[in-house]
Amino acid sequence: MVEAAIFDIDGTLVDSVDLHALAWREAFAHFGHDVSFEQARSQIGKGGDKLRLVFLSDAQNRDHGDALEQWRSAHFKKHYLPLVRPFSAVPDLLRRIRDKGLKLGAASSAKQDELEVYLEIAKVGTLFDATTSSSDADQSKPAPDIFEAALHKLGSAPENAIAIGDSPYDAQAAGRLGMRTIGLLSGCFTEQALRDAGCIAVYPGPGALFACLDASPLLAGGGY
Repeated sequence: MVEAAIFDIDGTLVDSVDLHALAWREAFAHFGHDVSFEQARSQIGKGGDKLRLVFLSDAQNRDHGDALEQWRSAHFKKHYLPLVRPFSAVPDLLRRIRDKGLKLGAASSAKQDELEVYLEIAKVGTLFDATTSSSDADQSKPAPDIFEAALHKLGSAPENAIAIGDSPYDAQAAGRLGMRTIGLLSGCFTEQALRDAGCIAVYPGPGALFACLDASPLLAGGGY
């Protein structure tokens, strides 16, 4: 029986994937690396420590990896965070899940201050029973740490919870704990990529999940 729903935030509840990709592309360029928007976008969903390793050599990462990520974080907050908007029906979806008796958790690779802004933007800050950010995990997605921390705070076992995310990295992280994942196409990945990563059902976005909630794996074991 499902007793908890654990949501990713970026690309799942708020429309931020393209903005993050732009910030990463510009951060790499600032430090002399040619990384395209599409290349950066394909890695959004991982923690920054994992993302930068895709494009930097070990020597480059040691030399300026931390500085690059710090520059990106400040650049994103100044130029792009004010542009982040919630997807439709997000508060309605979370309230409906709560009304059905499930606990709600947030498992985000974002830093705590960014997470708080996202929850405020989406108007869902008071709806979660537990939230976790990058500070709660030793390793970021696709490592399972952030979902494990959320499960611990909720007091739920992996088999009794379902993750909801927009990237293969969410499904991979949850799957390593034995937790099932619902995928949303509101990020930048295809349905096939999400299913290949282990998603048991895929919906166009949170609004579609809200519309189909009663038949979804969260409530009825069905799929889309």
